[in-house]
Amino acid sequence: MRSVLGAVLATLAFAVNGVVLPRQTNTAPDFDAVIVGGGPAGLAALSGLARVRRKVLLIDSGVYRNAPTRHMHDVLGFDGVTPAYFRWAARQQLSHYGTVTMINGTVTHITPGDAQNTYFIITTSSPDTTQQSNLTARKVILATGLRDILPPTPGIRENWGTGIFWCPWCDGHEHADQPLGLLGPLTDAPGAVREMVTLNSDVVAFVNGTDTPAARAETEKKFPGWEKYLQLHNVTVDNRTIQAITRLREGTDGHEDPSLPTVAEHDLFSVVFREGLSVERAAFLASFPSEQTSKVGQDAGVQLLGGRLSADPTAGLVTNVAGVYAIGDANSDNVTNVPHALFSGKRTAVFLHVRLAREDGEKELSGSVARRDTELEARSLWDVVNGHPGDVLYAGAFDGN
Repeated sequence: MRSVLGAVLATLAFAVNGVVLPRQTNTAPDFDAVIVGGGPAGLAALSGLARVRRKVLLIDSGVYRNAPTRHMHDVLGFDGVTPAYFRWAARQQLSHYGTVTMINGTVTHITPGDAQNTYFIITTSSPDTTQQSNLTARKVILATGLRDILPPTPGIRENWGTGIFWCPWCDGHEHADQPLGLLGPLTDAPGAVREMVTLNSDVVAFVNGTDTPAARAETEKKFPGWEKYLQLHNVTVDNRTIQAITRLREGTDGHEDPSLPTVAEHDLFSVVFREGLSVERAAFLASFPSEQTSKVGQDAGVQLLGGRLSADPTAGLVTNVAGVYAIGDANSDNVTNVPHALFSGKRTAVFLHVRLAREDGEKELSGSVARRDTELEARSLWDVVNGHPGDVLYAGAFDGN
């Protein structure tokens, strides 16, 4: 009876979060790790794992936060290149490592392969077909990025990344000493001025109707002495409601020297108000909210912290889901730029590699470790299927044989 039931147990499926999945066989997972996302963070993680010959797959959806940006900055050796060129160059270099694979596709589900999270089932879809496929990996790295939530004001989305930007480090130098506009609520204006005070001296904060008594009180709590600070830096607060932002001049003509790390961009815009009046500005620094580009991490059980995937900086940026890591803009360390993305990817690659080696070492030094885990799973299934003493099919207590 036990031998028959044991054979049944070996082929039984188990349920995770209500989803029935096949039990893993003795076959090793397809990959040591799967990286979800092909931006700078994901590429850095792939590079770090490639250098120690880990078998890794990178899945790239082709959606990038900095896709509209003309040039990528603050990355030594690549300062001034387009984001697309950087990704192409990185992929070209990484293609020389024999243990890495890079594909285009979208990850739709990440599911633990067993109760101990010793491996994961990653469901993907191809951009060329609606057909889905599954693969397995011991660890998962989420490099899924953020998406900016842009207001519906005409002209903002159309010019996002090309004269209207959110990061002074990324794009401010190209518009230095030009008339600058700030876009966002009053509460964010003083902090924005502080970040770009060394770049521009002619600044207007377009707060779009948010200059209210309540907002002023909140701004004072957030930035004590903010009114005096703005006065000292000759910043005007314009509370009129913006109807549209219209481009008057393109900032580049496409003939700039590509070998130069930075080239001035001379954009020009008209800010049109509901009252019919307008103000001209050369460029804008914006403060808009953002959200996760993909929900695949949340769907896998990763908790959010301030809208970001919660990651432990003391443990290689692992999330609350054991075996799943979050890097780049998407994670909760609250830093968003390309150098940070590269650093976080490398950081997790080192930690993950050592973690895998430790797990392998424990199995090598004590084969009973793996056996105990298997026995615990088998015992749990036995108790469910076997029933209770007195049942017709009760076969006795589990003995592992």
